[in-house]
Amino acid sequence: MRAVLSKAVGGPGTLVLEEIADPTPGKGEVVIDVRAVGINFPDTLIIEDRYQFRPQRPFAPGGEVAGVIDAIGEGVVGVARGDRVIAVPGWGGLVERLAVPAASLVKIPDAMSFEQAAALIMTYGTSYYALKDRAALKSGETLLVLGAAGGVGAAAIELGKALGARVVAAASSDDKVQFALDLGADNGLVYPSGPMDKAAQKTLAGEFKLAAGRDGADVVYDAVGGDYAEPALRAMDWYGRYLVVGFPAGIPSLPLNLTLLKSVSVVGVFWGAAVMRDPAAHAANMADLMRLYAEGRIRPRISRTFPLERAGEAIQALGDRSAMGKIVVAL
Repeated sequence: MRAVLSKAVGGPGTLVLEEIADPTPGKGEVVIDVRAVGINFPDTLIIEDRYQFRPQRPFAPGGEVAGVIDAIGEGVVGVARGDRVIAVPGWGGLVERLAVPAASLVKIPDAMSFEQAAALIMTYGTSYYALKDRAALKSGETLLVLGAAGGVGAAAIELGKALGARVVAAASSDDKVQFALDLGADNGLVYPSGPMDKAAQKTLAGEFKLAAGRDGADVVYDAVGGDYAEPALRAMDWYGRYLVVGFPAGIPSLPLNLTLLKSVSVVGVFWGAAVMRDPAAHAANMADLMRLYAEGRIRPRISRTFPLERAGEAIQALGDRSAMGKIVVAL
């Protein structure tokens, strides 16, 4: 079978397309005939050894796949050959066939395409866990989303609205803010690109607070980090919850006196670890997401689709932060 492999540390240009042996299912495993792979920010990090996990090389990036069960290993129950499923292996997905634990599979509704399925679990799973389980977002509260046009940011907008929040979208261009408004955000603003000095950060804090209204944001969903973090923290209301989701703009240093002055909580969001620690809660969240999809309240926005042989270009497009919504590799 064909596989896109990382054989040396480096960017997307170091990936190679090669023929490797087909997998066979071990005990408790199935082999999926992969039809689509969702590209996510961890794919840009893992090939450069900058992610929390460092697989032994050679390995295939691609942490989110959708396809059809092709073979079943010993002891597998509850699924059958031909079932349409989603798997989130973390890496290894940019291949034509993939062996995964059967217990980790999520079945795909008949009305959901493989491309939509491959764009659903990681972004919506992360954002739902963040908003529901970590922030306990309530109906009527105000949610400020940084990086609102990215995969997790777009998911946060739709899920915030589904949970009854007023959503303010912040992004780096007019086109991205309009994309977020089209997703259902109630208000939006463009923040500056590149580093900011303290004066610029304080100005941005005022703009965030004005956009949030009232006394500021109840919940901040920060998928950006860098110089944008402190302004967002300054724009929060009493008892606010600041969700730490990602750092494409750099890991920020927050002045903790601001958390004291407003009794704000800074809350980490590590969805992948949460899935492993509490599979039952993850399964319940996945059932909620499938219900919301069936009701038409969430729908992954796929901005670009690439074939397997151009998977490196797909990862590069995400790393450039030029994409809006999700990028998918279709097989």
